Amino acid sequence: MQYNFPESEQMNETDMNNIRVDVETRYIEDQSNPEQNYYVFAYTITIQNQGKQSAKLLTRHWVITDSNQKVQEVRGDGVVGEQPLLKPGEQFVYTSGTMLETAVGTMKGSYQMLADDGSQFDATVDEFVLSTPRVLH
Repeated sequence: MQYNFPESEQMNETDMNNIRVDVETRYIEDQSNPEQNYYVFAYTITIQNQGKQSAKLLTRHWVITDSNQKVQEVRGDGVVGEQPLLKPGEQFVYTSGTMLETAVGTMKGSYQMLADDGSQFDATVDEFVLSTPRVLH
């Protein structure tokens, strides 16, 4: 599944920071064991700086919820061992994964960013679905 989260239509002088986040998900069948309630998913994230100044990704925060409403929160420095600095127009792509106890779940979160001017801001990742094939249409 692919999710494209729209960036703001128009930037004004106060909107220097505009980070677009796109997500693509897939179920990893060969690492999963449904009989043991163990479902593995990969997600590929594309973070694109559509703002007017460079921004560095400092930390991440994820809220992962399965269909039993079990919630996992993940916080940490950077992503996949990196804290990328994105100049205007640049993007960073990475793939990571998570495990659920159910065949369907959701993720949402944010990246804490540090802009060139010293300001910090959150780049929000809207909720997206993790699902095994043929469970959701």
